[in-house]
Amino acid sequence: MAMSDATYRRTRISPIGFRMAIAVMGMMMMTTATSTTQNQDRTTPDQIAWDLSEIYPTEAAWDAEKDRLDEAVAGLARYRGTLGGGPDALREALDAVSAIDKELSRLYVYAFLESDEDRRVSATQERRSVAAALLSEFGEATSFMAPELLRIGSVVIERFLAEHGEDGLNKHAVFLRNILRQEPHTLSDEAELVLAATGPVVQGPERIYAMLASSDMPFPTVTLSTGEEVTLDQAAYSLHRGARNRADRKLVFDSFWQTWKLFEASLGQTLDTHVKSHVFQARTRKYESALHAALAGPNIPVDVYQTLIEATHRHLPSLHRYFRLRARILDVDDLAYYDIYPPLVASDRTFDLAESKALALASAAPLGAAYTSMLEEGFAGDWMHVYPQVGKAPGAYMHGAVYDVHPYLLLNFNGTFNDVSTFAHEWGHAVHTMLSTRHNPYETFAYATFTAEIASTTNEVLLQEHMFANISDDERLYYLGTALETIRGTFFRQVMFAEFELKIHELVEAGEALSGERMTELYEDLVRLYHGSDDGVLAFDPAYATEWAFIPHFYRNFYVFQYATSIAGGTMFAERILNNDEHAREDYLAVLSAGGSRYAYNLLQEYGIDLATDAPYDALIARMDRVMDEIEAILDR
Repeated sequence: MAMSDATYRRTRISPIGFRMAIAVMGMMMMTTATSTTQNQDRTTPDQIAWDLSEIYPTEAAWDAEKDRLDEAVAGLARYRGTLGGGPDALREALDAVSAIDKELSRLYVYAFLESDEDRRVSATQERRSVAAALLSEFGEATSFMAPELLRIGSVVIERFLAEHGEDGLNKHAVFLRNILRQEPHTLSDEAELVLAATGPVVQGPERIYAMLASSDMPFPTVTLSTGEEVTLDQAAYSLHRGARNRADRKLVFDSFWQTWKLFEASLGQTLDTHVKSHVFQARTRKYESALHAALAGPNIPVDVYQTLIEATHRHLPSLHRYFRLRARILDVDDLAYYDIYPPLVASDRTFDLAESKALALASAAPLGAAYTSMLEEGFAGDWMHVYPQVGKAPGAYMHGAVYDVHPYLLLNFNGTFNDVSTFAHEWGHAVHTMLSTRHNPYETFAYATFTAEIASTTNEVLLQEHMFANISDDERLYYLGTALETIRGTFFRQVMFAEFELKIHELVEAGEALSGERMTELYEDLVRLYHGSDDGVLAFDPAYATEWAFIPHFYRNFYVFQYATSIAGGTMFAERILNNDEHAREDYLAVLSAGGSRYAYNLLQEYGIDLATDAPYDALIARMDRVMDEIEAILDR
């Protein structure tokens, strides 16, 4: 279920912030929601924590570097008006910007990771805010570059690259051509400076949401049938919504969503403001829509988004078949929305961290010895923050934006198979980062989310296939069920989110009101469509329709659809590898090693996966149908 309620992150800052935007604010930070709880009375092993001293030895060192970068950012003004002075002048300016970009990334990641260890610590939250503000200042300080480069023009810049690229300019070619590509949407120096200065304001709704949902909301306390008293924060909800006792599941849903309903109006205003900022930026830059603007940065055709939704609607009968199969296995005649999360077959098996490492290595064996050696290298280091603790950020993520160090992984490991799957998922991101770093300079190592999630979902499929081997029917049913739930959560659920996100943006673009109540109505309509509620497949209680307010991805600007495209692409790669396609492993590793040296859509297309066509989605659902065929055959036996 690795991405069913995924958390975090994508944003866009000024054009010169291309690398920083993708490296820090999103593309190198890959996240997953996991079933975790942070209740104080929960017993966990001794914490295994990452070593942030590898980034800065002390907080005092961070403070000193922040002061140095303050001056360095201010000093970038000296390059204004120099970019057209010749290839040497252009290279000097770009090298200076890139060097500061790289160190700002390091500064921000340290503060980000430190603050996520315990979000209740105000000092670390303040340090994170200071780093974010400096990123915004960097965007302002470099906002002159895109308009200036456009005035120089593609003819001159391409001549510089052709004649002097080997002198150090080639590493900036992707950045330069990306600026030139966006010429119709780049504004004057003054306008770019104003837009860059809006960064902290634009990020406001997301930060308000994060603080409200993580620490300020008064979550309800319930008593389960076991007698256990549980405070239903986000992590505890994610854990207990899958309770075996059906009455417990209903109690969890009723109590949790009743609390979110109380904040429907406020959270509606927060998300409405966020959407309006997207629409404002898109119109200011003369894009056809907010969707066009969001996809323009990574250069993803809008056809991908449209094809994804259309293909998903076409395959809803397979999702409805899964729900009917779930009702059969759970032995319920009236499958409800709160019956989605318990495993099809219960399992008491738990896994420790050592077993998770062993399974990740064994399942990744088809990717080759070089790949597994990188996993072993990572496992040997202090790269992870592993167990839940009070105040810790929920979910899981990999942050790979510190180019000269290594990836960092946050987990909330409880020992379920879902945690093992999340472990393999996040380490897929980590190895992707390691490959990208080793094969690219800093200027092109940051890869797009569009390829990033392929690295993680391929690992999940390989893990599932590894678990299927040499086990009894009962065990096989359990792992087959987890495979189905992964497809439901990572594909169908994320496309439902993507369609909701598109609809709320279209409403604002049409000048219609967007309140919390209106969002709840829209969300309920989509849930009923996707879950077959009007055809008797699954009953949905309108009281749960405030679920939209729980999804942090709606603050990421057309981000979630990439989980769905990625599981389709990752499944195609995994099946090619497992079916002994002689070029599959080579193609897959080539995609991961390419980093940001090519646009992600074109890169995947080059290696046989075109996500603007039906083929990847049809292949994914064919696998889903095969898994259901096998489950039904086992049940019939």
